[in-house]
Amino acid sequence: MTMSGQAGSSGTATENTPFYLPSGNEVRIFEAAYNNQMPVMLKGPTGCGKTRFVRHMSHILGLPLYTVACHDDLTSSDLVGRYLIKGGETVWVDGPVTRAVREGGICYLDEVVEARKDTTVIIHPLADDRRVLTIEKTGEEIEAPENFMLVISYNPGYQHVLKDLKPSTRQRFTALDFDYPSHDGEVEIVMNESALDQNRAGQLVALGRRLRRLEDVSLEAPPGTRLLVHAATLMKHGLSARDACEASLVRPLTDDEDIRNAMIDIIEASF
Repeated sequence: MTMSGQAGSSGTATENTPFYLPSGNEVRIFEAAYNNQMPVMLKGPTGCGKTRFVRHMSHILGLPLYTVACHDDLTSSDLVGRYLIKGGETVWVDGPVTRAVREGGICYLDEVVEARKDTTVIIHPLADDRRVLTIEKTGEEIEAPENFMLVISYNPGYQHVLKDLKPSTRQRFTALDFDYPSHDGEVEIVMNESALDQNRAGQLVALGRRLRRLEDVSLEAPPGTRLLVHAATLMKHGLSARDACEASLVRPLTDDEDIRNAMIDIIEASF
């Protein structure tokens, strides 16, 4: 779990606000949901900007951000808290969700469907009009303050029928769909994040779009904008386009030698 502190006043971007390029009205919807104490669900492919968007909004709204990277072994105790032995005494230690509810802020559960289904049930009372967190082990029922917001994300294209959100969970959230930016928007993002020149950034984005077409035939997950930024950063610091792209776009996505060779051929043809 990671937490970032407050930044700026509510509704105001500062020079420290993480860069985010809106693609629609997602900022306005998110702000409206926060002002009306509604939880938000972000849907979209890996690396398309969901987490960056949440970080951006936490700065805009001036809220602490509690981020939980969900996984198969995540338990309700990991989210809510547990008793630990410290100095010979048994003490209760809040988990990230409990801290967010007590103190206010955005609680962000990233890739929430990776967590066990019995774990995510604990967020149900927080995601409806009750806005309460029940801690059975301590007997507490904590009412969320006005400046608390619950946000979850997941990649619907990557999940399958056995790993999806229950309708009872989905219907508690206002949803925002995310996708890869437009070509020009992605070029702007890559340039801003890496300081790579416009010409090479454009070539890199065009390459990324070619590689994404391989998803249906070979790649389990296509290269997201995040990986393009990684490649651009390596190129900016002196690596050749082939070396940077092989390290950032090819090796992280596949171990299959034939697919790797096909991707490298596309890289060489792109630069």
